Amino acid sequence: MRLLKPALLSAMLALPLATPAAFADTPADILVVAQNIDDIVAIDPAQAYEFTSGELVTNTYDRLVQYDAEDTTVLAAGLAESWEIDAEAKTIVFTLRDGVTFHSGNPLRGEDVVGSFSRVVQLNLTPAFILTQLGWTPENVGEMVTADGNTVTVRYDGDFSPAFVMNVLASRPASIVDIELAMANEVDGDMGNAWLNANTAGTGPFSLNTFRAAELIRMDANPDYFNGAPAIDGVIIRHVAESATQQLLLEAGDVDIARNLTPDQVAALDTDALQVDTFPQAAVHFLSFNQNVESLTPPAVWEAARYLVDYEGMTNSIIAGQMEVHQAFWPEGFPGALTDTPYSYDPERAAQILEDAGIELPITVTLDVINAAPFTDMAQSLQASFAEAGIEFEILPGTGSQVITRYRDRSHEAMLLYWGPDFMDPHSNAKAFAYNSDNRQETYTATTTWRNSWAVPEEMNEMTRAALTESDPAVREEMYLELQRQVQANSPIVIMFQASYQVGMADNVSGYVNGATSDFVFYRLVDKS
Repeated sequence: MRLLKPALLSAMLALPLATPAAFADTPADILVVAQNIDDIVAIDPAQAYEFTSGELVTNTYDRLVQYDAEDTTVLAAGLAESWEIDAEAKTIVFTLRDGVTFHSGNPLRGEDVVGSFSRVVQLNLTPAFILTQLGWTPENVGEMVTADGNTVTVRYDGDFSPAFVMNVLASRPASIVDIELAMANEVDGDMGNAWLNANTAGTGPFSLNTFRAAELIRMDANPDYFNGAPAIDGVIIRHVAESATQQLLLEAGDVDIARNLTPDQVAALDTDALQVDTFPQAAVHFLSFNQNVESLTPPAVWEAARYLVDYEGMTNSIIAGQMEVHQAFWPEGFPGALTDTPYSYDPERAAQILEDAGIELPITVTLDVINAAPFTDMAQSLQASFAEAGIEFEILPGTGSQVITRYRDRSHEAMLLYWGPDFMDPHSNAKAFAYNSDNRQETYTATTTWRNSWAVPEEMNEMTRAALTESDPAVREEMYLELQRQVQANSPIVIMFQASYQVGMADNVSGYVNGATSDFVFYRLVDKS
Protein backbone atom coordinates (compact mmCIF):
# COMPACT_ATOMS: atom_id res chain seq x y z
CA MET A 1 0.00 0.00 0.00
CA ARG A 2 1.41 3.39 -1.00
CA LEU A 3 1.59 6.04 1.70
CA LEU A 4 1.09 9.79 1.50
CA LYS A 5 4.33 11.68 2.08
CA PRO A 6 4.23 13.25 5.55
CA ALA A 7 5.21 16.70 4.31
CA LEU A 8 2.42 16.77 1.71
CA LEU A 9 -0.15 15.46 4.17
CA SER A 10 0.83 18.02 6.78
CA ALA A 11 0.54 20.78 4.23
CA MET A 12 -2.94 19.67 3.21
CA LEU A 13 -4.17 19.48 6.78
CA ALA A 14 -2.83 22.95 7.51
CA LEU A 15 -4.39 24.69 4.53
CA PRO A 16 -7.26 27.12 5.15
CA LEU A 17 -10.58 26.85 3.35
CA ALA A 18 -10.90 30.49 2.37
CA THR A 19 -10.36 29.99 -1.35
CA PRO A 20 -10.10 27.06 -3.74
CA ALA A 21 -6.59 28.19 -4.65
CA ALA A 22 -5.45 27.14 -1.19
CA PHE A 23 -5.66 23.45 -2.16
CA ALA A 24 -3.23 21.28 -4.06
CA ASP A 25 -4.14 18.39 -6.36
CA THR A 26 -5.34 15.43 -4.32
CA PRO A 27 -2.83 12.67 -3.53
CA ALA A 28 -3.13 9.49 -5.59
CA ASP A 29 -4.01 7.23 -2.65
CA ILE A 30 -6.01 9.62 -0.48
CA LEU A 31 -9.66 10.39 -1.14
CA VAL A 32 -10.43 14.05 -0.42
CA VAL A 33 -14.08 14.92 0.20
CA ALA A 34 -15.75 18.33 0.49
CA GLN A 35 -18.78 18.07 2.76
CA ASN A 36 -20.80 20.05 5.27
CA ILE A 37 -20.03 18.19 8.50
CA ASP A 38 -21.18 20.74 11.08
CA ASP A 39 -24.08 18.54 12.23
CA ILE A 40 -21.79 16.31 14.29
CA VAL A 41 -22.51 16.48 18.01
CA ALA A 42 -20.92 13.17 19.06
CA ILE A 43 -18.94 10.30 17.51
CA ASP A 44 -19.05 7.77 20.36
CA PRO A 45 -21.32 4.97 19.05
CA ALA A 46 -23.17 5.12 22.36
CA GLN A 47 -24.08 8.75 21.69
CA ALA A 48 -23.66 9.45 17.96
CA TYR A 49 -27.06 10.25 16.46
CA GLU A 50 -26.38 12.69 13.62
CA PHE A 51 -26.17 11.88 9.94
CA THR A 52 -22.47 12.62 9.45
CA SER A 53 -21.47 10.94 12.70
CA GLY A 54 -23.24 7.82 11.43
CA GLU A 55 -20.96 7.79 8.39
CA LEU A 56 -17.91 8.07 10.62
CA VAL A 57 -19.05 5.27 12.92
CA THR A 58 -19.82 2.95 9.99
CA ASN A 59 -16.33 3.35 8.54
CA THR A 60 -14.45 2.89 11.81
CA TYR A 61 -16.49 0.26 13.68
CA ASP A 62 -18.21 -3.08 13.00
CA ARG A 63 -21.23 -4.88 14.45
CA LEU A 64 -21.99 -8.56 15.00
CA VAL A 65 -24.11 -8.48 11.84
CA GLN A 66 -24.21 -5.58 9.41
CA TYR A 67 -25.18 -4.19 6.04
CA ASP A 68 -21.90 -3.94 4.18
CA ALA A 69 -20.46 -2.11 1.19
CA GLU A 70 -20.84 -4.99 -1.27
CA ASP A 71 -24.64 -4.99 -0.94
CA THR A 72 -26.32 -2.56 1.42
CA THR A 73 -29.66 -4.39 1.15
CA VAL A 74 -28.38 -7.69 2.62
CA LEU A 75 -27.83 -8.29 6.32
CA ALA A 76 -24.48 -10.08 6.39
CA ALA A 77 -22.01 -11.50 8.86
CA GLY A 78 -19.90 -8.90 10.59
CA LEU A 79 -17.79 -9.65 13.64
CA ALA A 80 -19.88 -12.78 14.10
CA GLU A 81 -19.14 -15.53 11.58
CA SER A 82 -22.28 -17.48 12.44
CA TRP A 83 -25.28 -17.51 14.76
CA GLU A 84 -28.09 -19.75 15.97
CA ILE A 85 -31.56 -18.37 16.70
CA ASP A 86 -33.95 -19.88 19.24
CA ALA A 87 -37.10 -17.79 18.76
CA GLU A 88 -39.03 -19.67 21.43
CA ALA A 89 -36.32 -19.03 24.03
CA LYS A 90 -35.77 -15.50 22.70
CA THR A 91 -32.07 -16.19 22.42
CA ILE A 92 -29.43 -15.76 19.69
CA VAL A 93 -25.98 -17.33 20.10
CA PHE A 94 -23.22 -15.71 18.04
CA THR A 95 -19.83 -17.19 17.24
CA LEU A 96 -17.15 -14.52 16.80
CA ARG A 97 -14.61 -14.49 14.00
CA ASP A 98 -11.11 -15.65 14.90
CA GLY A 99 -8.14 -13.33 14.50
CA VAL A 100 -9.96 -9.97 14.46
CA THR A 101 -8.11 -7.15 16.20
CA PHE A 102 -9.05 -3.61 17.13
CA HIS A 103 -7.07 -0.69 15.74
CA SER A 104 -5.18 -0.64 19.04
CA GLY A 105 -3.94 -4.17 18.41
CA ASN A 106 -6.14 -5.62 21.14
CA PRO A 107 -7.87 -8.85 20.10
CA LEU A 108 -11.65 -8.98 19.73
CA ARG A 109 -13.19 -10.81 22.69
CA GLY A 110 -16.66 -11.74 23.78
CA GLU A 111 -16.17 -9.35 26.68
CA ASP A 112 -15.94 -6.47 24.19
CA VAL A 113 -19.39 -7.30 22.85
CA VAL A 114 -20.85 -7.55 26.35
CA GLY A 115 -19.13 -4.34 27.42
CA SER A 116 -20.16 -2.42 24.29
CA PHE A 117 -23.84 -3.24 24.68
CA SER A 118 -23.70 -2.66 28.43
CA ARG A 119 -22.13 0.81 28.17
CA VAL A 120 -24.81 1.95 25.68
CA VAL A 121 -27.54 0.91 28.09
CA GLN A 122 -25.82 2.27 31.19
CA LEU A 123 -24.85 5.62 29.65
CA ASN A 124 -28.42 5.94 28.35
CA LEU A 125 -27.58 8.61 25.79
CA THR A 126 -29.61 9.51 22.69
CA PRO A 127 -29.49 6.21 20.71
CA ALA A 128 -29.74 3.91 23.74
CA PHE A 129 -33.46 3.35 23.12
CA ILE A 130 -32.61 1.27 20.06
CA LEU A 131 -31.03 -1.42 22.25
CA THR A 132 -33.26 -1.02 25.31
CA GLN A 133 -36.22 -1.97 23.12
CA LEU A 134 -35.00 -5.52 23.66
CA GLY A 135 -35.85 -5.32 27.34
CA TRP A 136 -32.30 -4.46 28.40
CA THR A 137 -31.85 -2.26 31.46
CA PRO A 138 -28.79 -1.14 33.42
CA GLU A 139 -29.75 -3.71 36.03
CA ASN A 140 -30.22 -6.74 33.74
CA VAL A 141 -28.01 -6.15 30.68
CA GLY A 142 -25.21 -8.19 32.25
CA GLU A 143 -27.56 -11.17 32.31
CA MET A 144 -29.17 -10.51 28.92
CA VAL A 145 -25.82 -10.45 27.09
CA THR A 146 -23.14 -12.92 28.18
CA ALA A 147 -19.87 -14.25 26.76
CA ASP A 148 -18.20 -17.64 26.94
CA GLY A 149 -14.94 -17.74 25.02
CA ASN A 150 -15.67 -16.78 21.41
CA THR A 151 -19.44 -17.14 21.75
CA VAL A 152 -21.85 -14.41 22.79
CA THR A 153 -25.40 -15.13 23.89
CA VAL A 154 -27.95 -12.37 23.35
CA ARG A 155 -31.29 -12.63 25.11
CA TYR A 156 -34.25 -10.34 24.57
CA ASP A 157 -37.54 -9.73 26.32
CA GLY A 158 -40.51 -8.99 24.08
CA ASP A 159 -42.64 -10.50 21.36
CA PHE A 160 -40.30 -9.52 18.55
CA SER A 161 -39.59 -11.39 15.40
CA PRO A 162 -35.95 -12.56 15.15
CA ALA A 163 -35.59 -10.39 12.04
CA PHE A 164 -36.41 -7.30 14.09
CA VAL A 165 -33.85 -8.25 16.74
CA MET A 166 -31.14 -8.85 14.13
CA ASN A 167 -31.83 -5.42 12.62
CA VAL A 168 -31.47 -3.86 16.07
CA LEU A 169 -28.11 -5.60 16.46
CA ALA A 170 -27.04 -4.19 13.09
CA SER A 171 -27.76 -0.62 14.20
CA ARG A 172 -25.24 2.12 14.99
CA PRO A 173 -25.25 1.84 18.82
CA ALA A 174 -24.61 -1.91 18.49
CA SER A 175 -21.12 -1.13 17.18
CA ILE A 176 -18.46 -3.07 19.05
CA VAL A 177 -15.96 -0.96 20.99
CA ASP A 178 -12.50 -1.90 22.30
CA ILE A 179 -13.67 -1.94 25.91
CA GLU A 180 -10.19 -2.27 27.38
CA LEU A 181 -9.11 0.93 25.58
CA ALA A 182 -12.35 2.79 26.31
CA MET A 183 -12.23 2.04 30.03
CA ALA A 184 -8.54 2.98 30.17
CA ASN A 185 -9.70 6.45 29.15
CA GLU A 186 -12.63 6.66 31.56
CA VAL A 187 -13.06 9.97 33.42
CA ASP A 188 -15.45 10.42 36.32
CA GLY A 189 -17.42 7.28 35.48
CA ASP A 190 -18.14 8.27 31.84
CA MET A 191 -17.04 4.84 30.53
CA GLY A 192 -14.70 6.57 28.08
CA ASN A 193 -17.45 8.72 26.52
CA ALA A 194 -15.48 11.97 26.40
CA TRP A 195 -12.45 10.22 24.93
CA LEU A 196 -14.55 8.37 22.36
CA ASN A 197 -16.04 11.67 21.22
CA ALA A 198 -12.57 12.64 20.03
CA ASN A 199 -11.16 9.21 19.11
CA THR A 200 -12.34 5.83 17.85
CA ALA A 201 -11.77 2.34 19.21
CA GLY A 202 -13.11 0.00 16.57
CA THR A 203 -12.20 -2.79 14.19
CA GLY A 204 -13.49 -1.09 11.02
CA PRO A 205 -11.87 -0.61 7.62
CA PHE A 206 -10.55 2.80 8.72
CA SER A 207 -9.19 4.21 11.96
CA LEU A 208 -9.68 7.82 12.98
CA ASN A 209 -6.49 9.85 12.66
CA THR A 210 -7.87 13.36 13.19
CA PHE A 211 -11.22 14.84 14.12
CA ARG A 212 -11.78 18.57 14.46
CA ALA A 213 -15.45 19.47 14.78
CA ALA A 214 -16.86 21.47 11.86
CA GLU A 215 -13.42 21.43 10.25
CA LEU A 216 -11.83 18.08 9.42
CA ILE A 217 -12.09 14.30 9.57
CA ARG A 218 -9.13 12.19 8.53
CA MET A 219 -9.29 8.38 8.49
CA ASP A 220 -6.43 5.98 7.80
CA ALA A 221 -6.91 2.61 6.11
CA ASN A 222 -6.82 -0.50 8.28
CA PRO A 223 -4.54 -2.92 6.37
CA ASP A 224 -5.65 -5.81 8.59
CA TYR A 225 -9.39 -5.40 8.10
CA PHE A 226 -11.05 -8.82 8.20
CA ASN A 227 -13.15 -8.11 5.09
CA GLY A 228 -10.19 -6.91 3.05
CA ALA A 229 -8.03 -3.79 3.30
CA PRO A 230 -9.41 -0.62 1.69
CA ALA A 231 -8.19 0.17 -1.82
CA ILE A 232 -7.03 3.64 -0.74
CA ASP A 233 -4.69 4.68 2.08
CA GLY A 234 -7.04 7.13 3.70
CA VAL A 235 -9.90 9.62 3.53
CA ILE A 236 -9.84 13.33 4.31
CA ILE A 237 -13.22 14.99 4.74
CA ARG A 238 -12.98 18.77 4.80
CA HIS A 239 -15.82 20.86 6.16
CA VAL A 240 -16.95 23.06 3.28
CA ALA A 241 -20.28 24.63 4.18
CA GLU A 242 -20.86 26.48 0.92
CA SER A 243 -22.00 24.27 -1.93
CA ALA A 244 -20.64 26.79 -4.46
CA THR A 245 -17.19 26.39 -2.94
CA GLN A 246 -17.55 22.61 -3.14
CA GLN A 247 -18.31 22.95 -6.85
CA LEU A 248 -15.24 25.12 -7.47
CA LEU A 249 -12.97 22.73 -5.58
CA LEU A 250 -14.28 19.74 -7.52
CA GLU A 251 -13.92 21.45 -10.88
CA ALA A 252 -10.38 22.53 -10.02
CA GLY A 253 -9.40 18.99 -9.08
CA ASP A 254 -8.74 20.02 -5.47
CA VAL A 255 -11.22 17.49 -4.06
CA ASP A 256 -12.33 14.11 -5.37
CA ILE A 257 -15.93 14.20 -4.16
CA ALA A 258 -18.37 17.05 -3.48
CA ARG A 259 -21.22 15.88 -1.25
CA ASN A 260 -23.57 18.88 -1.02
CA LEU A 261 -24.07 20.33 -4.49
CA THR A 262 -27.31 22.04 -5.47
CA PRO A 263 -29.25 20.91 -8.56
CA ASP A 264 -28.03 23.94 -10.51
CA GLN A 265 -24.45 23.16 -9.63
CA VAL A 266 -24.85 19.52 -10.60
CA ALA A 267 -26.37 20.56 -13.93
CA ALA A 268 -23.44 22.89 -14.57
CA LEU A 269 -20.74 20.25 -14.07
CA ASP A 270 -18.71 19.19 -17.10
CA THR A 271 -19.62 15.51 -17.27
CA ASP A 272 -16.82 14.87 -19.76
CA ALA A 273 -14.35 15.55 -16.97
CA LEU A 274 -16.49 14.72 -13.93
CA GLN A 275 -19.21 12.23 -13.00
CA VAL A 276 -22.47 12.56 -11.11
CA ASP A 277 -24.12 9.64 -9.33
CA THR A 278 -27.64 9.69 -7.87
CA PHE A 279 -28.39 7.59 -4.79
CA PRO A 280 -31.91 6.96 -3.40
CA GLN A 281 -32.09 7.85 0.28
CA ALA A 282 -34.22 6.77 3.23
CA ALA A 283 -34.45 10.22 4.79
CA VAL A 284 -37.86 11.89 4.83
CA HIS A 285 -38.05 15.69 5.08
CA PHE A 286 -40.74 17.29 7.19
CA LEU A 287 -42.11 20.50 8.64
CA SER A 288 -43.21 20.16 12.25
CA PHE A 289 -44.99 22.29 14.83
CA ASN A 290 -44.06 22.27 18.52
CA GLN A 291 -47.23 21.61 20.49
CA ASN A 292 -45.94 23.71 23.36
CA VAL A 293 -46.80 26.71 21.16
CA GLU A 294 -50.51 27.36 21.63
CA SER A 295 -51.15 28.86 18.17
CA LEU A 296 -49.82 25.66 16.56
CA THR A 297 -52.01 23.19 18.44
CA PRO A 298 -55.32 23.35 16.48
CA PRO A 299 -55.65 20.40 14.06
CA ALA A 300 -56.98 22.90 11.50
CA VAL A 301 -53.51 24.47 11.42
CA TRP A 302 -51.98 21.05 10.77
CA GLU A 303 -54.45 20.33 7.98
CA ALA A 304 -54.05 23.73 6.35
CA ALA A 305 -50.27 23.36 6.44
CA ARG A 306 -50.49 20.29 4.21
CA TYR A 307 -51.99 22.49 1.47
CA LEU A 308 -49.48 25.30 1.91
CA VAL A 309 -46.39 23.39 0.81
CA ASP A 310 -45.49 24.02 -2.83
CA TYR A 311 -44.43 20.43 -3.36
CA GLU A 312 -44.12 20.46 -7.15
CA GLY A 313 -42.70 23.97 -7.23
CA MET A 314 -39.79 22.91 -5.04
CA THR A 315 -39.11 19.52 -6.66
CA ASN A 316 -39.07 21.17 -10.08
CA SER A 317 -36.58 23.84 -9.03
CA ILE A 318 -34.61 24.23 -5.81
CA ILE A 319 -34.55 20.53 -4.85
CA ALA A 320 -34.72 18.97 -8.31
CA GLY A 321 -32.64 15.81 -8.27
CA GLN A 322 -32.34 15.95 -4.48
CA MET A 323 -35.86 15.12 -3.29
CA GLU A 324 -39.14 13.69 -4.54
CA VAL A 325 -42.64 14.27 -3.18
CA HIS A 326 -43.36 11.71 -0.47
CA GLN A 327 -45.93 12.21 2.29
CA ALA A 328 -45.57 9.20 4.60
CA PHE A 329 -43.07 8.37 7.32
CA TRP A 330 -41.66 5.12 5.84
CA PRO A 331 -39.59 5.75 2.70
CA GLU A 332 -40.60 4.49 -0.69
CA GLY A 333 -38.61 1.47 -1.80
CA PHE A 334 -38.91 -0.34 1.51
CA PRO A 335 -41.64 -2.94 2.21
CA GLY A 336 -44.69 -1.37 3.82
CA ALA A 337 -44.21 2.16 2.49
CA LEU A 338 -47.32 4.24 1.80
CA THR A 339 -46.84 5.94 -1.56
CA ASP A 340 -50.10 7.93 -1.71
CA THR A 341 -49.57 11.70 -2.05
CA PRO A 342 -53.03 13.20 -1.39
CA TYR A 343 -51.87 16.76 -0.72
CA SER A 344 -50.92 19.49 -3.20
CA TYR A 345 -50.37 23.23 -3.03
CA ASP A 346 -53.78 24.85 -2.60
CA PRO A 347 -53.60 28.09 -0.57
CA GLU A 348 -57.28 28.88 -1.14
CA ARG A 349 -58.32 25.57 0.41
CA ALA A 350 -55.90 26.13 3.30
CA ALA A 351 -57.34 29.59 3.96
CA GLN A 352 -60.86 28.14 3.99
CA ILE A 353 -59.86 25.44 6.49
CA LEU A 354 -58.46 28.08 8.82
CA GLU A 355 -61.50 30.32 8.41
CA ASP A 356 -63.96 27.48 9.04
CA ALA A 357 -62.10 26.60 12.24
CA GLY A 358 -62.13 30.21 13.44
CA ILE A 359 -58.34 30.40 13.62
CA GLU A 360 -57.17 33.90 14.54
CA LEU A 361 -54.74 35.23 11.95
CA PRO A 362 -52.02 36.09 11.33
CA ILE A 363 -50.03 33.39 13.12
CA THR A 364 -46.40 34.44 13.54
CA VAL A 365 -43.96 31.60 14.22
CA THR A 366 -40.21 31.07 14.10
CA LEU A 367 -38.89 28.40 11.73
CA ASP A 368 -35.58 26.75 12.59
CA VAL A 369 -33.56 25.61 9.59
CA ILE A 370 -30.03 24.36 8.88
CA ASN A 371 -28.08 27.19 7.28
CA ALA A 372 -27.06 25.28 4.16
CA ALA A 373 -28.40 24.41 0.75
CA PRO A 374 -31.08 23.38 0.00
CA PHE A 375 -32.67 23.91 3.41
CA THR A 376 -32.54 27.69 3.45
CA ASP A 377 -34.09 27.77 -0.04
CA MET A 378 -36.84 25.41 1.14
CA ALA A 379 -37.48 27.60 4.17
CA GLN A 380 -37.87 30.65 1.95
CA SER A 381 -40.33 28.77 -0.25
CA LEU A 382 -42.37 27.79 2.82
CA GLN A 383 -42.22 31.34 4.11
CA ALA A 384 -43.73 32.63 0.86
CA SER A 385 -46.39 29.94 0.43
CA PHE A 386 -47.59 29.92 4.06
CA ALA A 387 -47.93 33.70 4.01
CA GLU A 388 -50.68 33.22 1.40
CA ALA A 389 -52.94 31.92 4.20
CA GLY A 390 -51.77 34.20 7.02
CA ILE A 391 -49.08 32.02 8.61
CA GLU A 392 -45.90 34.06 8.80
CA PHE A 393 -42.56 32.33 9.30
CA GLU A 394 -39.55 34.10 10.78
CA ILE A 395 -36.61 32.01 9.55
CA LEU A 396 -33.92 31.17 12.14
CA PRO A 397 -30.89 29.67 10.36
CA GLY A 398 -28.24 27.82 12.35
CA THR A 399 -25.57 25.17 12.04
CA GLY A 400 -26.74 21.58 11.96
CA SER A 401 -25.70 20.99 15.57
CA GLN A 402 -27.39 24.20 16.75
CA VAL A 403 -30.67 23.35 15.06
CA ILE A 404 -30.65 19.73 16.24
CA THR A 405 -29.82 20.78 19.80
CA ARG A 406 -32.79 23.20 19.85
CA TYR A 407 -34.98 20.43 18.48
CA ARG A 408 -33.90 17.98 21.16
CA ASP A 409 -34.51 20.64 23.82
CA ARG A 410 -38.02 21.30 22.45
CA SER A 411 -37.13 25.01 22.35
CA HIS A 412 -38.18 25.53 18.71
CA GLU A 413 -41.56 26.64 17.39
CA ALA A 414 -41.60 25.28 13.84
CA MET A 415 -38.83 23.06 12.48
CA LEU A 416 -37.68 22.15 8.97
CA LEU A 417 -35.67 18.97 9.29
CA TYR A 418 -35.30 15.37 8.11
CA TRP A 419 -35.35 11.91 9.64
CA GLY A 420 -33.77 8.64 8.65
CA PRO A 421 -34.48 5.18 10.09
CA ASP A 422 -32.32 4.15 13.03
CA PHE A 423 -32.38 0.59 11.69
CA MET A 424 -34.00 -1.16 8.76
CA ASP A 425 -37.39 -2.06 10.17
CA PRO A 426 -40.60 0.02 9.80
CA HIS A 427 -40.91 0.19 13.56
CA SER A 428 -37.89 2.50 13.54
CA ASN A 429 -39.90 5.27 11.88
CA ALA A 430 -43.27 4.28 13.34
CA LYS A 431 -41.89 4.80 16.83
CA ALA A 432 -40.51 8.17 15.74
CA PHE A 433 -43.66 9.49 14.04
CA ALA A 434 -46.58 7.57 15.57
CA TYR A 435 -45.70 6.88 19.20
CA ASN A 436 -45.27 8.95 22.35
CA SER A 437 -46.56 7.36 25.52
CA ASP A 438 -45.00 9.90 27.92
CA ASN A 439 -44.91 13.53 26.83
CA ARG A 440 -43.41 14.96 30.01
CA GLN A 441 -40.45 17.33 29.60
CA GLU A 442 -38.28 15.26 31.93
CA THR A 443 -38.76 12.01 29.97
CA TYR A 444 -36.59 12.77 26.93
CA THR A 445 -37.25 10.49 23.98
CA ALA A 446 -35.42 10.62 20.65
CA THR A 447 -38.53 10.78 18.47
CA THR A 448 -40.14 13.46 16.34
CA THR A 449 -43.33 13.13 18.38
CA TRP A 450 -41.70 13.84 21.75
CA ARG A 451 -39.45 16.57 20.35
CA ASN A 452 -42.54 18.32 19.00
CA SER A 453 -44.36 17.84 22.33
CA TRP A 454 -47.13 15.89 20.61
CA ALA A 455 -49.07 13.63 22.96
CA VAL A 456 -49.95 10.91 20.46
CA PRO A 457 -53.51 9.52 20.82
CA GLU A 458 -53.46 6.31 22.81
CA GLU A 459 -55.17 4.39 19.98
CA MET A 460 -52.19 5.18 17.75
CA ASN A 461 -49.74 4.22 20.49
CA GLU A 462 -51.53 0.90 20.87
CA MET A 463 -51.41 0.19 17.14
CA THR A 464 -47.68 0.98 17.02
CA ARG A 465 -47.05 -1.46 19.86
CA ALA A 466 -49.22 -4.11 18.21
CA ALA A 467 -47.46 -3.77 14.84
CA LEU A 468 -44.10 -4.33 16.51
CA THR A 469 -45.16 -7.69 17.93
CA GLU A 470 -47.28 -8.93 15.00
CA SER A 471 -45.81 -12.18 13.66
CA ASP A 472 -47.77 -12.37 10.39
CA PRO A 473 -45.76 -10.34 7.81
CA ALA A 474 -48.80 -9.37 5.71
CA VAL A 475 -50.83 -8.24 8.70
CA ARG A 476 -47.86 -6.36 10.09
CA GLU A 477 -47.34 -4.52 6.80
CA GLU A 478 -50.99 -3.43 6.66
CA MET A 479 -50.76 -2.13 10.22
CA TYR A 480 -47.81 0.06 9.29
CA LEU A 481 -49.67 1.31 6.22
CA GLU A 482 -52.59 2.33 8.43
CA LEU A 483 -50.28 4.11 10.87
CA GLN A 484 -48.81 6.05 7.97
CA ARG A 485 -52.28 7.06 6.80
CA GLN A 486 -53.17 8.35 10.26
CA VAL A 487 -49.98 10.39 10.67
CA GLN A 488 -50.32 11.67 7.12
CA ALA A 489 -53.85 12.93 7.76
CA ASN A 490 -53.76 14.23 11.30
CA SER A 491 -50.55 15.15 13.06
CA PRO A 492 -48.42 18.27 13.65
CA ILE A 493 -45.72 16.73 11.46
CA VAL A 494 -46.08 17.48 7.74
CA ILE A 495 -44.01 14.96 5.78
CA MET A 496 -43.19 16.47 2.41
CA PHE A 497 -40.31 14.78 0.60
CA GLN A 498 -38.01 11.78 0.39
CA ALA A 499 -34.39 12.44 -0.34
CA SER A 500 -32.39 11.45 -3.33
CA TYR A 501 -28.74 12.27 -3.30
CA GLN A 502 -26.51 13.51 -6.10
CA VAL A 503 -22.77 13.35 -5.60
CA GLY A 504 -20.20 14.97 -7.88
CA MET A 505 -16.98 13.00 -8.30
CA ALA A 506 -13.74 13.11 -10.22
CA ASP A 507 -13.78 10.80 -13.20
CA ASN A 508 -11.10 8.52 -11.73
CA VAL A 509 -13.12 7.72 -8.59
CA SER A 510 -14.94 4.39 -8.45
CA GLY A 511 -16.36 2.19 -5.73
CA TYR A 512 -17.98 4.91 -3.63
CA VAL A 513 -21.06 3.49 -1.90
CA ASN A 514 -23.84 5.77 -0.66
CA GLY A 515 -26.66 3.56 0.57
CA ALA A 516 -30.14 4.59 1.66
CA THR A 517 -29.05 5.87 5.09
CA SER A 518 -26.01 7.62 6.51
CA ASP A 519 -25.03 4.32 8.12
CA PHE A 520 -24.58 2.91 4.62
CA VAL A 521 -21.93 5.34 3.34
CA PHE A 522 -18.78 3.32 2.68
CA TYR A 523 -15.30 4.33 1.52
CA ARG A 524 -13.73 0.86 1.76
CA LEU A 525 -14.16 0.00 -1.93
CA VAL A 526 -13.16 3.42 -3.31
CA ASP A 527 -10.38 3.35 -5.89
CA LYS A 528 -8.68 6.28 -7.66
CA SER A 529 -6.82 4.44 -10.40
